[in-house]
Amino acid sequence: MATKRAKESKKSPLIIIASNRGPFSFTAKEDGEFDYKRGAGGLVTALASVAQDHDVLWVANALSDDDRQWAEKNKKATLVDDTLLKLIVPDLDSYNQFYNVIANPLLWFIQHQMWDSTHNPSITQETWDAWENGYVALNQLFADAIIESIDDPKRPVIILPQDYHLYLVPKMLRDALGDQVQIQPFIHIPWPGPDGWIILPNRIRTEMLEGLLASDRVGFQTKKDAFNFVQTARFYLEEKAKSRGSRNSLDYDGRKVGANTYPISVDVEKLNTLTETTEISLFKNQILALIGDRKMILRADRIEPSKNILRGLEAYKTMLQNHPEHHGRVQFLMLLVPSRLDVDEYHSYLQEIMAASGLINAEFSDGFWEPVRTIVGGNYNRAIAAMQLYDVLLINPIADGMNLVAKEGVLVNQRDGQLVLSENAGAVFELGEAALTVSPYDVHGTAQALHDALTLPPEERATRAQRLKEIVENADITKWFQDQIQDALREMNVEIASKKASTSETSKAKKSADS
Repeated sequence: MATKRAKESKKSPLIIIASNRGPFSFTAKEDGEFDYKRGAGGLVTALASVAQDHDVLWVANALSDDDRQWAEKNKKATLVDDTLLKLIVPDLDSYNQFYNVIANPLLWFIQHQMWDSTHNPSITQETWDAWENGYVALNQLFADAIIESIDDPKRPVIILPQDYHLYLVPKMLRDALGDQVQIQPFIHIPWPGPDGWIILPNRIRTEMLEGLLASDRVGFQTKKDAFNFVQTARFYLEEKAKSRGSRNSLDYDGRKVGANTYPISVDVEKLNTLTETTEISLFKNQILALIGDRKMILRADRIEPSKNILRGLEAYKTMLQNHPEHHGRVQFLMLLVPSRLDVDEYHSYLQEIMAASGLINAEFSDGFWEPVRTIVGGNYNRAIAAMQLYDVLLINPIADGMNLVAKEGVLVNQRDGQLVLSENAGAVFELGEAALTVSPYDVHGTAQALHDALTLPPEERATRAQRLKEIVENADITKWFQDQIQDALREMNVEIASKKASTSETSKAKKSADS
């Protein structure tokens, strides 16, 4: 199926997305067939929203038992909705080493600069085994699957490895394919400066950097991240990597490698349509019944230490202490999505959050008013309903590549809600001009920002809220994706006449594939 589709779509590029988690999860049925559900994660939402307009092959890990069954039955790329899907079936021990030892928590905590270096991490024999038998092995599986999928040397191919799971894939592809393809990874999480990477042993750090520098360009959320990458490569690969005064490119191994900025965004059209659904209307009614005539402070986050939820609670408590006029007149609603609870640091963090919110309620509740209401569980529609109703949206991460909740919230809000935003969130580079920005470590300043957001004059609230909405509407997810593709096509001297033309060609390809 994949071969036939490729041969009949030579004029349009084949776009190969590689990521740890794929766009669909599968459920086996008694008759041997499979139901599937589209994932709701930020990466899946971002990339799946544009798959309809391009020929896309998505390579990902089979994560559940049913996913693995589907992959065993569909060993070749198979069309699901608008996307060709190829699932890799890794050895379970190797996957555990890849994900739970190297990717999470080691790389994640390094890139969010959250390790307490006096205690953790320690690079042990287990770490080295996980690197060789987990991370390197899984990256090679991805590279092999991608290489096997390219069967038309005349067709333009753009390969987009996603995030910190696949830092070695670009070099593996370049070694096998040469300059036949454009390789353009995108890193969704922050990239710290050279000091942040001192935790890694030289060999691991070098292999990671050399892996990425085999790309044509590496995509980042912000100019700061791109600059930090250039500086990191210069510092640790000084004999090979030269910036020659550039902040966003490197000369490496006889090639120029770009460090480009592509701020990720949301699917504006889809979100605006979603807000009108019956289910979201029901959730809105539930939330309105909860808050009554009070003003609402909202946070909607995954439960992970980088989100800085504990300091957010401390800031709310400080606001209640400093401004008793808010007692009984404000409701803090926290919608928290469980994340990586099999990792000790995440499980402990949830326990601390529940204890801190309970203590605030114990201190300030008056029998009619519960200052903090915490709901744990993933429900995207409930979150969107709450975003429509907030008066203040609190987003105060210690470090965040972008934070799409900030963009979703300001887009769908219907109450001239204000955004209190950490200066360490990638979103601050776009939304900071109209948000109330805070240091994630400044509890007192965040408490004051919450108070200010609740008490701004109506005219200023409306002006700020409208500006935030316009910023998101003018740079949605389609622009994020198209900017990356156009940069790759420009380098390949390939052009797509228009989005409409591409869509028409893709439609023909689908009919060929289905036949």
